[in-house]
Order: sequence, then structure tokens, then C-alpha cells
Amino acid sequence: MALDPARLNRISGWMQRYVDQRKYAGSSLLLRNRGSEAFFHACGLRSVEKGLPFQRDTIARIYSMTKPITSVAVMMLAERGLFHLDAPISDFIPEFASMKSLIPGAERLDQTEDAPTPTLHQLLTHTGGFSYPFNPGILPSAMDAQNLIFGPDQGLLKDRISVLAKLPLAFQPGTRWEYSVSTDVLGRVVEVVSGRPLDQFFTQEIFEPLGMLETGFSVPKGAGDRFASLYTPLAGDAMALNSAERGADTLRLTDQAGESPFENTTTFSGGGGLVSTIDDYSKFVEMMRNRGQGNGNRLLGPKTIDFMMHNHLPGDIASMGSQSFAEQPMEGMGFGLAGSVVVNPGRTRTPGSLGDFSWGGMASTFFWIDRSNDLSAVFFTQLSPSSSYPSRAELKALVLGALIE
Repeated sequence: MALDPARLNRISGWMQRYVDQRKYAGSSLLLRNRGSEAFFHACGLRSVEKGLPFQRDTIARIYSMTKPITSVAVMMLAERGLFHLDAPISDFIPEFASMKSLIPGAERLDQTEDAPTPTLHQLLTHTGGFSYPFNPGILPSAMDAQNLIFGPDQGLLKDRISVLAKLPLAFQPGTRWEYSVSTDVLGRVVEVVSGRPLDQFFTQEIFEPLGMLETGFSVPKGAGDRFASLYTPLAGDAMALNSAERGADTLRLTDQAGESPFENTTTFSGGGGLVSTIDDYSKFVEMMRNRGQGNGNRLLGPKTIDFMMHNHLPGDIASMGSQSFAEQPMEGMGFGLAGSVVVNPGRTRTPGSLGDFSWGGMASTFFWIDRSNDLSAVFFTQLSPSSSYPSRAELKALVLGALIE
């Protein structure tokens, strides 16, 4: 399959409309076909207040697009025979040895029953019973009260994990799918098993081999004002992903270069803590598309990547009774070990290919890999929450519409 240049140019107009309508301050898109760059476009501003353009070297918060990187780190250790995915997380973090879960229909946090300790595989697939503060329910409310969001300025990861371990699970492990901080727990597992802080493991084992020199938990030194500002259309908390509380300003500033906690990070969040450039993240995505190899280095074996990009749920996410927020549609979409997997393109109501692999971040960033067409796409912008506009479905339709025989 080839990409039609005239049809690809529709994307530029679509991106500009989002800027003109003050939905996004600015954005960029990088498409690769068969490993070669097929399209790049950037428009709008990385800082409305300073009038600075959104450019190719703009640094953005990728939030939950950190999760696939953490999952790759876990599988790198698994490939070395250091654990099996059915291992309970208490093998590495003893605080999780005696677990409780909320009983069905619980109305209080103390209405619990005994539960098995979740396994690494259950954490990789968000079926372990953990949650997020922005999800509905009793456990998310308790997490919110303790600010268990694993933000960049919350101290050592191990200390935040210890607080999490004192709470019950939202449900019995393996019975439901719920978007969660499980990948933050996996980040701590990587630290324990490797004997290195998560930032060091990422840098030495993933970023340096792939040439991702501007990706990390803190904005790189010397980056200056290349770090994009974060905006929200909400009147309240920009991280309230299910909120419908719209403000008068669709681009209300919530974080910017010079005063951001991402410039002096203390919490290495494997679930949402990284900043990156679009070219850097595309190197990671291309490694996944290329079955474990990138920049002349092999991070994982081809069979391991194939395993990660299979659906690991019994059906689609919707069939798992999820009530949580998700970065992707739940119908027709399964989940692998690092992101969503299309299992029924028709049910997703978005053009795509069977097996498409993707995930996004809280600030509306997005990537997907279409291995049947040797295509990868990375989209950057900085607006939270990602549920604000249907940009991901629209963008994917635009790109798929440009694929011709």
C-alpha cells in the first residue's frame, strides 16, 4: 500500500482547523511507511502566551504513552529469564503479599474480601484490580484523597507504591479490565529486579540504544522554552478525565516551561511520567513495528514483540465490564502488553486494520502501528484531558483514507 500525497495534505488542513477553532494550541504529526518518513506537519503554537511555534523539536508530556516503554522494559527482563509473567508482584514488592479487594457492590472502603496477589501479566493488561483517581468508584475516590496519581513531584516511586499497597483492590484480579496505576507498580518491579532507578534503566537499556536522546522523566537540560505549554478546556482540574465541566476558555494554561514540575522530576512514573519529542518517540514506535530492532540495536526478540501486540483479553475491553476511562474505544478493541489491539475494526467505528496496535496520553498525544501496511503514526499536542475531542478517530480516518493500492 502507498500513501497518496494529495490525500495526505488533507491532514494539514484538519490540524489547522483544530488550531483555528482553539481546540489545540498546536500539534505535529509524523507518519512513516515501510520505515521511511512519509509525512510530517506541524502547526500552531507550543506557547500561546509567548507566541512560540509548535515545531518538530518541541518537547511534550507524553503521559500514558510512557506505559508501552515500561512494558518493553518488563519484557526485556523477562527475556533474560529473571521472572515469569505469572509471578505475583509480591515476589518483588512484599507489601502486596496479603491482598484484599472490594466486595461486589461495596459502598465503603472497608467492605472487602480476601484476594490473590495480582500477577505481572495482570498488571500488564490492566486486569489486576488497580485503578486511577479519575475513574468512578470507591477505590478511585480513596486514591484521589491520597493524591495517588504518580505525578512528577511526589517523591520516590517506592514510597508512593507503599501507600498504594495499603489500599484494597477495586475487584478480584483477572475478573475485569480497568485503566490503572498498574504500570507504575511495574516500574517499581523494574527497579527492584534490575537494581537501578527507573530513569537509569530507561536511559541505558532503551533510550540510548534507540537514539532517544531527548526523552526522559525531566525536561532535558538546555532545552529552554522548547517544552510545550499544557492547556485544558475544563474549568477545574485538567486531569479530571471524565469531567464535563467546560470553562469559558478552551485553552486555559495549566503548566508551562520555567515553572513546571517536569523540569525537576522526583517521581519516576512508569505509567505517565515521560517527556519526549516526536522524532524520539517515533524511534520507539518504529522499534515496535520492526519487531524489536531500532537504530541498529535489538531490544527484544521478534516473537516477544508479536506476543506483546496480541490481544491478551478473552474478548474486547468492553466485554470485561469496564467502567473506567480509557485512552482508546473499548468496543472492538482488545489489549496487549503495552497498548490496545484492534480485534474487530467494525466495532471500533474507526477505519483500521485487524491487529492495529496503539495507545495515547492524557494530553491528547497518540500513536498507532499498522503492521499489515508497514505504517506507523505519532501525533503530538498538549491538551488535557484526551477525551476532549474525537481527534484520534478523525486522524486515523484521514491517514487510512490516504492509503491507496
